[in-house]
Amino acid sequence: MTSPTQAPERAKAHQPHPYIGGRNAALRALTAWRMERPGAPRVVILTGSPGTGCSRLLTGFLMLCDPEHRKGIELAALDPATVPPDLPAPAVPSVAGLTAAQTLWLLADHYGLSATRTADIFPELGQLPLSGRPVTIVVPDVDRAGPVRGTGEPAHVVRDVLKPLAAVESIRLLADVPREFAVELAEGLPPGVAQIIDLDAPEWADPEGLVRQAEALLNPQFGAPELPFTTDPDARRALAEVIARHAGDGAGSRLTVHLAVQSILMHPEGFDPEDASQLPGSVGEVLDLHAQRLDTHPRALRQILAPLALAEGDGLPVHLLTPLASAVAERDMSEDMARGMLLVAPFIRPVERAGEGIPEDGRTLLGLQHPGIGEAVRAGIPDVPGAQARIAMELLEAVPHQDWAKAGAYVRDHIAGHTLGAGLLPRLLTDPGLFAHAEPVRLRAAVEAVPPEQLGAPARTYLRTAPLLTRTQAPATLRAALLETAFVEDGLPEYAAVLRRTVPELPWHTLWSVPVAGVDAVTVGKLPPSAAASDSAAEAPAKQGPPESAPLAVAVSAVPRGTPGSSPLKADDPKAPAVLVQDLATGSVIDADPTQIVRFSDDERATGPLGFSRGADYVRVWRRGEQKGDEKIVTALISATPFTGTDLSPDGILLVATESGVKALQIRPAQPCATTARRSGPAPQAAEPEPARAPEPEPEAALAPQAPGPDALPTA
Repeated sequence: MTSPTQAPERAKAHQPHPYIGGRNAALRALTAWRMERPGAPRVVILTGSPGTGCSRLLTGFLMLCDPEHRKGIELAALDPATVPPDLPAPAVPSVAGLTAAQTLWLLADHYGLSATRTADIFPELGQLPLSGRPVTIVVPDVDRAGPVRGTGEPAHVVRDVLKPLAAVESIRLLADVPREFAVELAEGLPPGVAQIIDLDAPEWADPEGLVRQAEALLNPQFGAPELPFTTDPDARRALAEVIARHAGDGAGSRLTVHLAVQSILMHPEGFDPEDASQLPGSVGEVLDLHAQRLDTHPRALRQILAPLALAEGDGLPVHLLTPLASAVAERDMSEDMARGMLLVAPFIRPVERAGEGIPEDGRTLLGLQHPGIGEAVRAGIPDVPGAQARIAMELLEAVPHQDWAKAGAYVRDHIAGHTLGAGLLPRLLTDPGLFAHAEPVRLRAAVEAVPPEQLGAPARTYLRTAPLLTRTQAPATLRAALLETAFVEDGLPEYAAVLRRTVPELPWHTLWSVPVAGVDAVTVGKLPPSAAASDSAAEAPAKQGPPESAPLAVAVSAVPRGTPGSSPLKADDPKAPAVLVQDLATGSVIDADPTQIVRFSDDERATGPLGFSRGADYVRVWRRGEQKGDEKIVTALISATPFTGTDLSPDGILLVATESGVKALQIRPAQPCATTARRSGPAPQAAEPEPARAPEPEPEAALAPQAPGPDALPTA
């Protein structure tokens, strides 16, 4: 206790958060949410313009919420109202690059839910607190959701993930969302349940935090060069205050301060701390002032940065920057690029990629320092769709001989995003090679963003098959095989033929596919020539198989009675099932007596080089070894719906049935075997790729696919 004559001891000032450097008002609100204080909201929505510091604030807050990380922070030095209690860490699903559905499955995996549908995830999460498991979820960077920028995935995350989560009364939610979705996310919740923290709003302003940020960036102890206004503490403080004052407390202030200081430090020549006209008030002004200080027109800097602002994924391969900048600017940018690295240095960052299969020229990407820079650059492009179209044309020209198997990873996986931004994606979706080789999650997202009425037949086939491609993460060759089958199923044989020619290593060729409902089982068998009445059998040349006196290989499907082309097993029993008999090689229906069909014996099957095993939605085909246990997997057929029947002929034709129909696939390469039944169609050896030539559909057929060339997209 102090005596009346003693001055009271001054309260010790609290230190700012070591990572955030301020934002105490917002931290107090977040801490109240975490502590579940009376009157505190259950849902907190963090928002602000790009560059205001939402991500940094959330990262710093999560440091305090992590039991291990907070051990390295001097908590006693912080304002107690900004320190959340020591509780188990919340779930933090990173939505960057993910779809809404992928985000939900991340949550399901984190909590070990048994849900098999996304709709079941929310009620299961709601039940967890009843078992003593708290459900606290923090979702950062919703603005970066989605594998393709132009698909509007942040809106899907808000509407399909965050709003349903916020509606569950037992879930505490903190989400960082773009401003245009903040009010929408809060709508419909009872009063007091949700709070919006808009860092652009005056009540959340942090002018002292801006000064501290600028002062730290100018300090040589933290890497700044030794200059008169960085080594002198008073001069450094004065400059930090004026930089912060010009940046303001509104849109992009944190990013504006950071870029302004970096610009000054990278090129201090000619900078006058007393000249307020050299200090920016926005990210766009940083770009323009930086270019002017380097005696360059601001337009040149923006043209160099434009491809990075429009880039998909983590950034552009270095070798693509110059040609794409030239395409956007519609002039040769080579000289600008040669002397432009100092010009762009404050705004870009290298991204190193490691891993097998990444070519040397694709290991280093260039990206922007912050998404807010991209937004500022895009805002200055007068015709973004036109710029995207020119980028797409340049990327198409970078595909060697229009062979997507040889295309660079960025070109192959991201050209769809650029053509989507140009409004021209439907014109690209006629190339089966792109469907097979492009990364399926990104391509599917781009195609799904196109209005269905604008999609042609091949694009609709791809979209139908895409869930299978993304779910299985199949490699390119298997994707091509699944698409080849899908094209045959959808009556697009010319597109299947393109894949057979351009992907010679396909594990199978689809011989035929027939939509037949209700198939219970299938088998392969043989039919005496006298019992067959197949046009295709009569037309087959004798030299392509055993003598005409040999039995004909057939496919037999158990189908509902009354199926067109089928024959009842028992004519006098109306409840007896029927069978559909087809030529195994061509799929032609054969009018034959089912009792004449003979199944291949075990000995006949053993002469074939292949065997198979089946699960609910997959069939594995394996090559027999000399001894049991020496089998090697040849391929695996995967289905979006369960198989209802499977069989394999001695010469390697796989017959499968699902709820949608029956199809026959020639497994490749088939080894010679003792053929015991005649084929009406080509022998297995004839299933090799045809000579490379354009498909020739009938005049009324759909437009044949062609590799997109310079004329595939119009110039902007």
